Amino acid sequence: MKILAISGALRKASTNTGLTRALRDVAPEGVELETATLHGIPLYDGDIESASGKPEVVRTLDAKIRAADGIVIATPEYNFSIPGVLKNALDSAFAEWIRKPVAFVGYGGVGGARAIEQLRGVVIELQMASVKQEVNI
Repeated sequence: MKILAISGALRKASTNTGLTRALRDVAPEGVELETATLHGIPLYDGDIESASGKPEVVRTLDAKIRAADGIVIATPEYNFSIPGVLKNALDSAFAEWIRKPVAFVGYGGVGGARAIEQLRGVVIELQMASVKQEVNI
């Protein structure tokens, strides 16, 4: 089974990015866990995409999502919501997310819970198969 872990944070020392790396260490035998970065994901613009196609960084993310059997998203909370780069990634690669099983993890107590709740709304719209348990550390 192949799982793709994505952090919604860009900071090098992000706790949520650390969570995605730690998942590799605790993954059960037979589970391959790959991490993906959102560095370089541009603001979603359908007009640019129609005229020029998806940027290379988005095509790379698309391919990783397609290859995965499931997704884990680790997200911080920024101003009562998910980070903008995570929302742009969800919007830019939306066709790839449809019907993918997804789980959420977050660090930050109440803030992490708020971000996960916001993320849940986006995931529902994308028709992803959200797991029932989320973890907020």
